[in-house]
Amino acid sequence: MGLFDSIFGTYSQREVKRINPIMQAVCALDEKYAAMSDSELVSMTGKLKDRLNNGETLDDILPDAFAVCREAAYRVLGMKHYPVQIIGGIVLHQGRISEMKTGEGKTLVATLPAYLNALTGKGVHIVTVNDYLAKRDSEWMGPLYMFHGLTVDCIDKHKPNSDERRRAYACDITFGTNNEFGFDYLRDNMASSPADLVQRENLHYAIVDEADSILIDDARTPLIISGPVPKGEDQLFEQLRPLVERLV
Repeated sequence: MGLFDSIFGTYSQREVKRINPIMQAVCALDEKYAAMSDSELVSMTGKLKDRLNNGETLDDILPDAFAVCREAAYRVLGMKHYPVQIIGGIVLHQGRISEMKTGEGKTLVATLPAYLNALTGKGVHIVTVNDYLAKRDSEWMGPLYMFHGLTVDCIDKHKPNSDERRRAYACDITFGTNNEFGFDYLRDNMASSPADLVQRENLHYAIVDEADSILIDDARTPLIISGPVPKGEDQLFEQLRPLVERLV
């Protein structure tokens, strides 16, 4: 560590220090929401959505949204986010990478920014590295989201270009693997009719699990998809076949 870092701290230390007041604001609301009944806690989702519709931003409602999700996690899952997990959730909401060690509860951390961003009604994608994790996380964390009245599904359970998959993408929170999300995006861009699309028109927010694996390792292998040759082009080739054969 250089002299500058020893005096002012590393970049990560400075960022954590900057985020600490937000984390403390979340923790300060613990008693407020712990005193609420289940029905009162559930009603907070509608109230937070109203605040967004009235002009407040996601950052404005973050302390309350995180505190609501934190209390619900304790009641539904028996787990309450630790301060370090709240910090991780804030970093993910900001669209940055939150590096956490195995066992520090990354799956639980993701529920905070997922719940917050789902309040916009624009959809949240949670991207995992394999089908097992997508299914496990959707079943494990799904009850927490559904407690708040949010819809949850996992696209890996449904066939491509099916009504079930369209409904999965229309949910507030959609789990799936990077390959499934990627191939659906490619298929949508090859669709000949809007009725064949499965994903939402606009992509809003995604949380990528194991970002180094998905965005670096897996990204080395391109996703390749092909479609049938249009009939007109096929007929043109047949007309040119004799000329091609003579040239060969």
